[in-house]
Amino acid sequence: MSKAENNQLRANLPTSLHPIFLKFCYFTMALCLLSCGNDKKEQNSSDAAAKETSATTETETTSTKTILCFGDSITAGYGLEDTEDAFPGLLQEKIDSLNLEYTVINSGLSGETTAGGRSRIDWVLNQNIDIFLLELGANDGLRGVPLSETRANLQAIIDMVQAKSPTTKIILAGMQLPPNMGQAYTTEFKQLFVDIAKNNDIAFIPFILQNVGGIADLNQSDGIHPTEAGHQIVANTVWEVLKPML
Repeated sequence: MSKAENNQLRANLPTSLHPIFLKFCYFTMALCLLSCGNDKKEQNSSDAAAKETSATTETETTSTKTILCFGDSITAGYGLEDTEDAFPGLLQEKIDSLNLEYTVINSGLSGETTAGGRSRIDWVLNQNIDIFLLELGANDGLRGVPLSETRANLQAIIDMVQAKSPTTKIILAGMQLPPNMGQAYTTEFKQLFVDIAKNNDIAFIPFILQNVGGIADLNQSDGIHPTEAGHQIVANTVWEVLKPML
């Protein structure tokens, strides 16, 4: 209502009603202000509750620690119908059965070499990692990559993990080659994993395919990649080193 209309209304009222009319207006305005204030308080309370819920949810989410398995086709679960049957997925089952707050991430890539792993490690490290399992080198050996190159790539990956997060615990998975690659090469290949683990003072799995490699019933038709039963054994081998770290 405009000022002119309000004045006209007041002019048409009996003089004795003017004070009553004014009190009614003031009372109405007071109710409106009080109502707005309550609405604002309720909104603020609602916003505070929402923020508290969000903060609690974020805390619960970030409280879960991460185990990242960084490897090749063995980690990826090549040839399996369900990649959850690969050893990283089986490790998650063991962890869940103990109600431990860890999430296992499978970062395996079939055909990956140490050079390939070195080139993609940067973006993999764009997350908080509590335990880093490094399983690379088999494809280097099968391709006859110079051992000096394999050694340098593995060391570079470890260096980058430690530089990104000094508190991250690292597990190095050792690998061995079939004898047809030559005695000198296979012996030095096996030893380079031992040396890297010792020089960096990190946890070590001497041979990730222990009790699986070379056993036909535990490998697929290619004789290289573990079956589901083979991955069960691989998971147990890794678990022996991983469990004390949790």
